[in-house]
Parts: sequence; structure tokens; C-alpha cells
Amino acid sequence: MACMKLGSKADAFQRHGQAWFCTTGLPSDIVVEVGEMSFHLHKFPLLSRSGVLERLIAKASDAGVEGCSISLPDIPGGAKTFELVAKFCYGVKLELTASNVVYLRCAAEHLEMTEEYGEGNLIMQTEVFLNQVVLKNWKDSLKALQSCDDVLPHAEELHITKRCIESLAVKACTDPNLFGWPVMEHGGPMQSPGGSVLWNGISTGAIPNNSSSDWWYEDVSTLSLPLYKRLVSVMEPRGVKQEIIAGSLTFYAKKYLPGLNRRQAASESSTRLEPVAMGAPPSEEDQKLLLEEIDRLLPMHKGIISTKVLFGLLRTAMILRASPSTISNLERRIGMQLDQATLEDLLMPNFSYSMETLYNVDCVQRILEHFLAMDQATGGASPCSIDDGQLMGSPSLTPITMAAKLIDGYLAEVAPDVNLKLPKFQSLAASIPDYARPLDDGLYRSIDIYLKSHPWLSESDREQLCRLMDCQKLSLEACTHAAQNERLPLRIIVQVLFFEQLQLRTSIAGCFLVSDNLEGGSRQLRSGLAGSNEGGWTTAVRENQVLKVGMDSMRLRVSELEKECSNMKQEIEKLGRVKGGSSTWGNVSKKFGFKLKSQMCSAQEGSISQQNNGSEKLEKAKGGNHKKKASKEE
Repeated sequence: MACMKLGSKADAFQRHGQAWFCTTGLPSDIVVEVGEMSFHLHKFPLLSRSGVLERLIAKASDAGVEGCSISLPDIPGGAKTFELVAKFCYGVKLELTASNVVYLRCAAEHLEMTEEYGEGNLIMQTEVFLNQVVLKNWKDSLKALQSCDDVLPHAEELHITKRCIESLAVKACTDPNLFGWPVMEHGGPMQSPGGSVLWNGISTGAIPNNSSSDWWYEDVSTLSLPLYKRLVSVMEPRGVKQEIIAGSLTFYAKKYLPGLNRRQAASESSTRLEPVAMGAPPSEEDQKLLLEEIDRLLPMHKGIISTKVLFGLLRTAMILRASPSTISNLERRIGMQLDQATLEDLLMPNFSYSMETLYNVDCVQRILEHFLAMDQATGGASPCSIDDGQLMGSPSLTPITMAAKLIDGYLAEVAPDVNLKLPKFQSLAASIPDYARPLDDGLYRSIDIYLKSHPWLSESDREQLCRLMDCQKLSLEACTHAAQNERLPLRIIVQVLFFEQLQLRTSIAGCFLVSDNLEGGSRQLRSGLAGSNEGGWTTAVRENQVLKVGMDSMRLRVSELEKECSNMKQEIEKLGRVKGGSSTWGNVSKKFGFKLKSQMCSAQEGSISQQNNGSEKLEKAKGGNHKKKASKEE
């Protein structure tokens, strides 16, 4: 830390209890009372340097009271600062440092220690040191700003606080390696003014490693909230990026809000930005005020602060009973980047007095509404269709698809809560647009868990709940599970069976389509063989054998699918007879209003006959090529 030495005389001040004495050989002729401390001094050194002391001493002397005494109750810095002022008046050796220069500058102004009362007086000396030394160095500017807290009104009047903040703001947006500031005082080697590493005070010429943009986070976190707030407010106009400011705010919040570090992962505990350990944490009221100020200072932009930190701030705000506007702002920030959240983040306990549910479902509902509103405003959501189990839409649907998957997982976690009412569960599940779910397997799982945990629901409530999912968007595994699920209403089971068979038909039609493609490939192979040489014929025979093996496996798969289709049809007819209705397939589809797709099982015979014809053509082609080869040899 830089310093400037003043005075040349030896220290003649001695302290006895609550009193200071100047042992110059002359008896004291004045007592200066500063708080609980008394200074037994001499009139001439004091009145020759200070206009205020000159007037007070003259007034006390005119009173004619034996034993002249004056009082300085309002001097900035108190007795400790006046001790340094007195030493300066006596010409005793003292050091100006970044830690005491603000106190001395304010005290000198208060005592009117101008050039009228002596050349090189205290006001001029402190101003020179402040402007030419302290404000040119990061650490010294920071220490000077910290000392402003104790004498804030006087420092504000002299613009010391503003000058320190401006100095720090300029240095924060500048690469410290360009100027060799010793910013790594605690985390690395000290540097010389030229930027080289110092070893035992001697410059080694080695250049230290480049500092990252967060090098100043820990330093400014030592400031009080009012000063820190003013510093951050000045930084953005000076060119500091919003992401860097948000990082500093996060560091400051983690340092003074213990609740943010409770859920911190072990992998993050060893990072450089881990806040330093503190003593007693701030009071709940101070933490509440700090959190509300952090919310006001955070820029309202997506991605500048991690979703995990935002959830931590929101959870802490609910515990501390922060203002509704703060909670709403944090929910809006999370809603802007909900697709980046994890299931663990969403599982926030309910901190309300009513404790209706175990988890705060209402908060998640509001966050989801913010996300959907932002998605609509940015044009991210556009109508799309589900065709043969494939999601058709633009790439911008990825975030909303991720959010839908996250909400389905959240519903499955909160579904076992017996206090979770059906309307609240339905409202959250129905908030996700249909096109955001490529498959409804996650929604089906959460509905099944809810039905299992709420067995008292009526049949109508069960049907109403199951209408949230689209049976056409269930995978084969989910359909198989749902067809055997006794908790589902009978109508839903029949729909699942119907669409499961529809998927089997689609799979069969796809198999036939593949066989047609294989036949077309064999035609191309036959035409290519006409002009091939002896080596090409060997390759063609090998490829033909591979195709025959593929055809055989395809026929086996088609046979298995036909058996499954037949069994499924028999099960549906049995269900129809139990309900007393017609057992024909057409009546079942007519009863439930299903719209069959264009693939029909009646196409099976024609496709199989085409496969057989294709195989015969391959054999004939093979025989013809043998004849052509024999004729050429003759």
C-alpha cells in the first residue's frame, strides 16, 4: 500500500489512559476534548495551522477561565484522526495512507487547515496524495472508498466518494495487465509498477498470467451495500458488459445470502469465485433488503445469469418474505430461460403458512406462463402437426419441447402429493401446447402416478384427467402398459388398444414399403449385370444373397406382425361383447369416432404376391445371365 511521509520531528506524544500528552518540555496550556479522549497540548502549534482552532482558542482565552479547554465533538474520524492532525501541527513524523487519507482530508476541511494558515497545510497535502497516488491504484482506491462509509456526509461534500467510484469503474473495464496493477495481492504474485513479478521486492522481469474479467469480484464484495450499488450503477455506462456485472452481483449475493450456498454442488465449492467465509451472517432484514437491491440491479435479459442461481434467489426471497414485486421479477427472469432449468430446480418447497401442497405448484405455473408468453412474443411457437409419430415444425420449437419434458417430469414428482387438487394438476398439464410434446409418454406417466395416489377420484374425474393425453402420441411401450392399466377408465383403454393396432398396421405397411424398395433395387441390379464383367458378376451374386436374406427376415417380421394384429382384433371384439355392443371392427371405430389412416391391411396380399414375383424375376435373371455367359464362351 502506497504512503507519503510528512513531518520530520520525533514522536513526542504519549498516551496515559484516556489522555494524550505532548512531552516537549513545556507545560500544556490547552486541553482539547474529542469524545472520551482528552489531548493536553499547546495553543500555538494548533492555532497556526487551523482557522477553527484559532477561533475556539481565542474564545476560550477571552472567557478568562483558568485552564483553557475546548471541545471538538463533530470532527470527522474522531479521536484517532485528531491525534494525526495534532501530530501534523507539531511537525511530528506521520504517514499518509489510503486507509487514513479520507479521514484526514475531511478533518482538515472541518478544521479549515488551508494555505492561509501555513504553506503545505493538511488540505493541500491530502489532496495531492489522494489525486496523484491513491486514485491511480486499484487497491488504494478501494480502501479509500471503504473508509468513506464512516465519514460519508463529509466525503460526499468533498466528492471523495464519487472520485473513488469513478476510478474503480474505469479500472474494472480495463485489462489490469496493461498497467501492472497488483490486483492479485491475495491470489497470486505481487507486481512491480512495470507489470513484472516481484521476488523479495526485486523485479524479476517475468510477466504474470493474464487476469480474467472477474478479477475484481472479490475486492468490491467487501464494500457496503450502498457503495457497492453505486459502483455497479456506474460500471455499465463505462462499458462493463452486463454479463460481467451480473457475475459480480451473483458473487456479492452468495457472500451475504447464506441460503444461496446451501444447495450448491460440491463441484462448485472449489472454484475461484467461491465467496470467502464470513463471521456472523447479516440479519434477515438486511438479507431481505440486499436481495431486493440485487433484483433491481440485475439486467432483465436472458442468459446473463444461470438458472440455478435465479432459482436460489427466488427460494431465498420466499423464505425471507421479500416484496411481491421482487418475487414476480425473479419468476419472470426464470420464465425467460425455463428450458435451461433442471427438475431439481423446479422442486421448490411450499413456504406459505397454509401449506396446501408439499411443493409450490402455483409458482411453477406462473413461471411456465411467463415462458409461454415470451415464446409467443418471440415467434418461437408455430402450429405443427403430428404425422406417424414424427414432430413436424421449425427448429425453434426445441426450447418449448425441452420445457414440456421438464414440466412432465415435474408433474410426475408432485403427483404423489395427496393434497394436490385435480384442477391444479390439470391446469399445469394443460398449459403445455399439444405441438410441444412429440410423445405423451411423460404425461401418461404423471397421470398414472396421480391416479395411483388419488384412488378416490370418480370415474368422470378420471376420464377428464385422461383426456389431457393423446392416445395417438403414446409409444408402443406406453400403449402396452396402458392396455393393462386397471386404473385407467375403460373408454381410455379401448382407445389405447385401437391406436396400438393402428400403429401395428402402419408398421406392417412400412415393412411392405421396404420390400418394394428392395424389389426396385433388384431391378437396378439386373440391369447393371448385363454389361458387367466376370468380377462384377461375383459381386452381384453376393449382393443378391444378402438381399434374399433380408427378404426372408422381412417376411418373418411381417408374419409376426400379422399374428399380433389378429390377436389385438380378437381382444377388441371381446371387449365389445362385454359392453353388449357389436363385435365387428367397423362398429368399434364408428362408436368411438376414430379416423383410420390411409394404410389398409387389405394391401397385404398384393404386397406379398409382389414380393414372390420379385423373387422369381431375380431367379430368371440369374439363369439368363448364365446362358449369355455360355454363348460368349462358344
